[in-house]
Amino acid sequence: MLPIFLIVLVDILGMTIILPLLPFYAIQFGASATVVGLLISTYALCMLVAGPILGSWSDRIGRKPLLILSQIGTFAGFLILAAANSLWMVFLARIIDGLTAGNLSLAQAYIADVTEPQNRAKSFGVIGVAFGIGFLIGPAISGFLSQYGYAYPVLAAAALSALSVVCTATLLPKAEPHLADEAPGPGGKRLGLMDWGRYAEYFARPGLGKLLWEFFFFAFPFSLFISGCALFARQRFTWHGHPFGAKEVGYVFAYTGFLGIILQGGLLGRLVKRFGERALVRTGYLTTGVGCAFLGWSRTIAQLLGANTLNSYGMGVLRPALTSLITQKTGRHEQGVVLGLTQSITSISSIIAPAIAGAMIDRQWLAGWALLMAAISFVGLLLSFSSAD
Repeated sequence: MLPIFLIVLVDILGMTIILPLLPFYAIQFGASATVVGLLISTYALCMLVAGPILGSWSDRIGRKPLLILSQIGTFAGFLILAAANSLWMVFLARIIDGLTAGNLSLAQAYIADVTEPQNRAKSFGVIGVAFGIGFLIGPAISGFLSQYGYAYPVLAAAALSALSVVCTATLLPKAEPHLADEAPGPGGKRLGLMDWGRYAEYFARPGLGKLLWEFFFFAFPFSLFISGCALFARQRFTWHGHPFGAKEVGYVFAYTGFLGIILQGGLLGRLVKRFGERALVRTGYLTTGVGCAFLGWSRTIAQLLGANTLNSYGMGVLRPALTSLITQKTGRHEQGVVLGLTQSITSISSIIAPAIAGAMIDRQWLAGWALLMAAISFVGLLLSFSSAD
């Protein structure tokens, strides 16, 4: 597990270095907020199309070769991004990265290959720890290096990506795809992109369908927040007389990552044990709704950090609590397909939400962007009260 932890950590560091920087990187080539939103949506669309293909190939060829291919694609995308001298090159870099962006899903499949079913939940915690560390350190690196030029954080991400290729090639043992415990038919396979009829089947199930809708009402505001936060902060806040830039946004993201580590580092487990997942879902929606509404009203950095503190808790508890409730509503042989369905919901949100966020912020609807997230969260809250425990 140590090699896969290092590989995932390095990959997430590269990703989180780019996250707060990308809007500013595109803006310097003349991109509007609307175009920035479309840039983020393009990456998510490419990832949604290519992800199932990479997963299918890895079932036949093995995880390690496809993991290396995916990391090489990310490395190439970062190099093109660092060398970009026009907006089309920025789009090209993100398209290449998106079409090969299977690192995390392939890492999860590798963990499933090398662990027994009863140990997988604990083993998947490795990815959660790597995410927490990455979302703290990556944006901080981005914020620090961006003051010397936007290319420097991108080159740092490229170097980390190259390191992940070396780690995978030299440290990661080969593993045969572990498919023996997968049931055949609809219950044992992840849904394809065009399997709309079977998507509808799961949404129509009593209990489970409402939980999947609740997951959507978490995923969509989350994507609106992640894609619009930098653009919002750039237009709303100043630091020492100048508008927020990549440095300041990077530090804000790092603060949010720090809060995430506190939440995931033991606090969440205690909260679940004491109050249960359903109570956490309701407080998560409520806190997110209040935090987003407060964000739309905020005018000072202290208010920004206060709103992000509320959002960090709310969004931080919603994903694991809802995922746990969803898996409890399905048989063991169906958990793979249903978890794949939640990933599809996340991907679709990541395609649609950035375009909406960019268009709203481009029109100076800053409060409207924040209130839209709040409204969707409150709809999720109302739905959660109509769901059975």
